[in-house]
Amino acid sequence: MSKKSVKTSTPSLKGMQILCLTMATWFMGWGVSFAQPSPQLGSQASMFNQVKLWMAETHKVKVEEVSIAPIDPRVQIQTCSKSLSLDHPFTSKDTVRVRCVDPVWQLYLQVAMPAPPTVAQSNTSAANSGKPSVSGASNAPGSAAVPSVKTVVVPKRLIQRGTIIEAEMLEEVSQTGGNVDNSMLQSLKDALTAEAVRDLSAGQALRSSDIRRAILVKQGQLVTMNVGEKSGFLITVRVEALQDGRMGEQVKLKNTESGRQISGVVVGPNLVKGLQ
Repeated sequence: MSKKSVKTSTPSLKGMQILCLTMATWFMGWGVSFAQPSPQLGSQASMFNQVKLWMAETHKVKVEEVSIAPIDPRVQIQTCSKSLSLDHPFTSKDTVRVRCVDPVWQLYLQVAMPAPPTVAQSNTSAANSGKPSVSGASNAPGSAAVPSVKTVVVPKRLIQRGTIIEAEMLEEVSQTGGNVDNSMLQSLKDALTAEAVRDLSAGQALRSSDIRRAILVKQGQLVTMNVGEKSGFLITVRVEALQDGRMGEQVKLKNTESGRQISGVVVGPNLVKGLQ
């Protein structure tokens, strides 16, 4: 049988206690009943347009040169009442994370844009234009190149293939720039909740190819769903996942007692947050 608990953030307020008890009774008698938000027409197109504008401004390319891979048609995009937050969650620039705070959801998009010109291409262009090329290194007598120092992420101990990576498994260390390439992760957040695709040795710099986005909620499993945090109380209920889900993705769930389908956002391993 599903296990439910009711907690109040203000237990001294009698009115809030009554509200929580009422909500708990409703859960037990009728099951969780959250209306499935209808996708808003144009939400996806608007989001894609914002991502293209952000990519163009961030990487100094033309908007029409940015392309975005289609998303799964089963994914429903809710209209965000606040400004979308955009960033590159990994070292590579081919993934954009889109986040909304109201309602709470998160989505990863695969993007593509023209590669920046190499030094050789820049020098060739400069030679063809009759302008001197700039190599970035000083040729002045007596000058010496100072090696740059960059931060990389390394495992503290052996991480076996298939492990969901947590913060305590990793640490950030400094390496000279000559030993660091663009595929190496440079922040712990780049690897958190990701899955190791191979055995990862202690002390060896992690690369983007060493990890992949992990499935944190698996179809058919019972997971914990939290509801009501924004309202000053917390209700926890066990529900069945009807589909796999990664961090920030919206998934369909089922109340095992009432049989009703609901939705939630994946916020951790076997943990979802109810839509409010």
